[in-house]
Amino acid sequence: MQAARFLLTFFLGFLGSFIINHTTLKPNGWKSRTCAYFFLGCLTLGIYSLVASICNLTFKEDKGSNIGYFKD
Repeated sequence: MQAARFLLTFFLGFLGSFIINHTTLKPNGWKSRTCAYFFLGCLTLGIYSLVASICNLTFKEDKGSNIGYFKD
């Protein structure tokens, strides 16, 4: 699951984030920050999207916060 979320956000950015939120790839109790992927990705020339995509590999549901996600 984490690898699929990484690949979607790495290659598709905010579209991948949108797909995650509307499929079974969405972690229970969390939502992907779709708008953040778009706006912060544009503002930082893709750096935010790259960092958030890499953080998908270390996503933990029991953590208080995860880059690229917020509690549902």
